[in-house]
Amino acid sequence: MKALLILTIFTLGILKALQMPHFGVYLMSWISYMNPHRMVPWSFIYSLPLAAIAFAVTLVGYIFYKDKPKKWFDSSILLLIALLIWGGICASNAIYPEFASIELIRFIKIQLSIILTILIINKKQQLLFLVWVIFLSIGFFGIKGGAFTIMTAGSYLVWGPAGSFIQGNNELGLALLMVLPLGYFLYQQYENIWVKRFIIISMLLIIASVLGTHSRGALLALIASGTFLWFKSRSKLPIALFALVCILAALPMMPQSWFDRMASIQTYEQDASAMGRINAWSVAINVANDRLTGGGYNMFQQGVFNIYAPNPLDVHDVHSIYFEVLGEMGYPGLILFLLVLANIWFGAKKNIRQSNELKNKTSEHIWVAQLNRMLQVSLIAYMTGGAFLGLAYWDLPYHLLALIVCCKNYLHNSKSSEMKFEKALTSG
Repeated sequence: MKALLILTIFTLGILKALQMPHFGVYLMSWISYMNPHRMVPWSFIYSLPLAAIAFAVTLVGYIFYKDKPKKWFDSSILLLIALLIWGGICASNAIYPEFASIELIRFIKIQLSIILTILIINKKQQLLFLVWVIFLSIGFFGIKGGAFTIMTAGSYLVWGPAGSFIQGNNELGLALLMVLPLGYFLYQQYENIWVKRFIIISMLLIIASVLGTHSRGALLALIASGTFLWFKSRSKLPIALFALVCILAALPMMPQSWFDRMASIQTYEQDASAMGRINAWSVAINVANDRLTGGGYNMFQQGVFNIYAPNPLDVHDVHSIYFEVLGEMGYPGLILFLLVLANIWFGAKKNIRQSNELKNKTSEHIWVAQLNRMLQVSLIAYMTGGAFLGLAYWDLPYHLLALIVCCKNYLHNSKSSEMKFEKALTSG
């Protein structure tokens, strides 16, 4: 029954995408983040390439769409293409070409969907709906996991969707923290009390779920992004009270094992997991120093550790977006990756400034600044938590960039319309 429901929604989505390609963007995001077909492992749809079908249909819909949105050139697309090209060069020179090619193909699919998103989405309602899809697709696991954490008093770990980037408890914790600011943005956009209550309850459950992952990296990211959100927001008192309520409600229910694990942040030398990560980080540095193109995707294997690790017997996942890219794509790849993150930050900053500079400061422009502030908060969570997690090639950070570029196009069109209106008044 569940498989039939998912297939029905998917079929309706692709039919709609052929007429209006922005529905295809929503469909691609839903499939990528929620992985609904993976929730029915014994069903016929479990192994269907739904993401590829959604992309192909969306592309066809865009090609034949008569009312294509007006787009302005943006260097971010060139940066993503440069990262893809360099990734291809690294894969062709990889230590394990068969492993590298698998990750390269997946990364290419992700970036093509991101570029297609940039080309299609350009209206306020389209952007809002896309934010809703991302928030709910990932937030679903936080809402469910938060309820589980409360019912079990945090005694068990919360995990993400099987077969996805965020299957692990640590990865899920970071993903949930990245969508929390998007929830706060949506909360600001609506006056309906029931919508606001739904978002608040969802955010509370997501925070509970983050704690339920028992992830130390997620805790650090929560503190960093929460602090930045407080400084960035104009509603400092409500946010402080919200944080206080969360702390007073959540911490007393967590088991002693949770506090012991969080306390181990200060004694990382005695933690086998932390020392294993440092060993893997050393491997990344040594490989990058030895090979311009790095070791290629998925290079953190026993053979590489035998040559480049301080402790060859401690084979450990790299667990860091920075060292992951450094080891697999070398220093040029790391520079390109950091430029992507910088583009997200400064692109959001520019959008905030431009939305405030528009002469007709209506709600049609204020929301852009609100969204881009929250995208910066999401970036802080990603950069902080990502220092201890290997999610360099996951969709969401690149989706942040896509949202920023779409906002930029929206502002360009608004400014152009404003100038045409002033010119018409002057000529009249």
